[in-house]
Amino acid sequence: MVAILLSLTDLAIYGVLRIYNVSSIRWSRIVRPIFLINFAESRQIRRAFRSIRNTLPEITYVFLLFMFSLLMFSLMALKLFGERNLQTAEGLPYFRNYLEIVFDLYVLVTTANSPDVMMPAFDFSSWYALFFIAFVIVNTYIFMSLFLAVVYNNYKKHLKNEIRKLAYMKHRKMIEAFNLLKEEEGAQFVVREARWKQLVKLVAPDISNSHRELLLRISDDEQKGFIDKKSFVQLADLLNIQVITLKIRSHPLRQWMPRVYKSAVSQFLRRMVRHRGFVWTYDVIILINAIFIALDEATPYISYAEWVFLALYIIEILLKVYTYESRAFFGKNQFWNWFDTLIIFAALTATILNTTLKSTTKYNSQQILDIVFILRVLRLIRIVDSIQRFRVIMNTLINIVPTMLTFGGLTLVVYCVFAIIGMELFHGKIQFFPANSNAPYALECGNPALKDSLFARGKYCKNNFNNFVSSFIVLMELTVVNQWHVFANGFANVTVQPAKLYFIAFHIVMVIIIVNIFVSFILEAFFVEYSLEKSEVETAIEQKIQELGMGVQEDEFQDEQLLDNMESAEHDLEGEGGTKPQSKGLVFKIASKRYRTVDALLQRMFEAEIPLEDEGPSFEEILNLSPAPAVPRDLTSERAA
Repeated sequence: MVAILLSLTDLAIYGVLRIYNVSSIRWSRIVRPIFLINFAESRQIRRAFRSIRNTLPEITYVFLLFMFSLLMFSLMALKLFGERNLQTAEGLPYFRNYLEIVFDLYVLVTTANSPDVMMPAFDFSSWYALFFIAFVIVNTYIFMSLFLAVVYNNYKKHLKNEIRKLAYMKHRKMIEAFNLLKEEEGAQFVVREARWKQLVKLVAPDISNSHRELLLRISDDEQKGFIDKKSFVQLADLLNIQVITLKIRSHPLRQWMPRVYKSAVSQFLRRMVRHRGFVWTYDVIILINAIFIALDEATPYISYAEWVFLALYIIEILLKVYTYESRAFFGKNQFWNWFDTLIIFAALTATILNTTLKSTTKYNSQQILDIVFILRVLRLIRIVDSIQRFRVIMNTLINIVPTMLTFGGLTLVVYCVFAIIGMELFHGKIQFFPANSNAPYALECGNPALKDSLFARGKYCKNNFNNFVSSFIVLMELTVVNQWHVFANGFANVTVQPAKLYFIAFHIVMVIIIVNIFVSFILEAFFVEYSLEKSEVETAIEQKIQELGMGVQEDEFQDEQLLDNMESAEHDLEGEGGTKPQSKGLVFKIASKRYRTVDALLQRMFEAEIPLEDEGPSFEEILNLSPAPAVPRDLTSERAA
């Protein structure tokens, strides 16, 4: 609401001034990115902003101490070097202006101008290197590490508090839903099975009937036909755990050609494909292929070898399809199988097309050659799926993508704010001209103030704030930090020297605060996801799956047998040594990507660190909350959902 009022006020002022031909700045533009975080889908970004806001007081103390150190070292540098008439490599005075010294040493903290800033003093006397070594140790290594520790510790503390409130509210809402649906059963209140099913259909319409029945058997362990309060409150946690339904099918060739498929040769081929040695063999082939890719293709033998590798990869895919049921092999969850097949056949098509065009005409398309080369390199990614530890790491990274997206949204908002400010300050100050342009001051980016500057000599003219896209690119380059002081000096030369404060402010907000939080949180999420032990709810799900005789161990089935087909027809599963009878056509396992939402992952991250008594009312107290004095008459599942 505040952002809307500010925008309307600015619009009214701007309109009145335009009537009287008075130019003005649309200062409310910097609040427009706030609208991005007000959508319902942006609650994670809002939570991140709240946590950063709560973290700022502690960061401020460390920052003030850091600035005190920077100012003290700058004063020492002025006294040490100011009167020695030293010059920089560009012939400019060296360390004679105090504010310039502060800026140069701040840049040194980021290592962007190292060792250039030290060389004039170092050339004069080698002993002066001790000053810069001490400065780097104190400010770059100690203070920057301290920033990371303080930012991470305080951000994690406030985020944990947010999650604690979320966990408490989740229990509270589940109790309220129970009170809406409860019925009296003897001396206790319960929710009938029919209402429970209706509720689950409303809140989780995408799960299958078999999955729903599994959750019911977990909640109603003794099959009494109703769910008590404690089991009902755990429903939200049950729904947050991703359970994969595995459909067991026999191979179509087993039905169409049973004699051939069950022959000794066929069984040998299938055992060979399932054997670990088959995977190792193709790992070696991939590595040999990588060596051939790096060699010069002009050699005929290298060119012919490409066809050999393509043939080997196609044989591998055909053998796997022959061994595993094709619908399972190309299931929608089988990313690596799809990736492998598409890359191989795309490379085969591009290679055939390129060879055909070269043999029939003098046509030589660099675009097709580029596609062929890229596809060949992409084939090497298959080794990630071949090595178990690589696959675990990749799956873990995929699982924390929602967390990365949260900070991606946070970065987008910060970029938008600084891009708008940058366009207001520097729009049109720097222009880009083609290499053969005859425009005045084309070599100086259209501004004579940049003559002989590092900005112009580095040909950074295209890095400007003349539009939104260019502004985002400049901000991305500033985030990387390298050469950011060249940008700051360049834009300060075409405006005023205090313009450097814009770049310092961006570095503080983006690099010191947000990037540190991003790195810390990603590390925390990665460690938790990588080494996460099963929660109580996950253990209950697995125990019930095993009790029902519908369980599967991680290594009992190949990934290629995972399907989302929820049919319940009975089939046999072909094992490594023959036929392994299975009593049911469905089995279940907890997915490697166990959590459906970011909230669920965050709760799991801090679950072990938050004592139960610190979550507000304990779980037992929540279960014993007194019911509302007046129970509504419209006790519907829709209202409970």
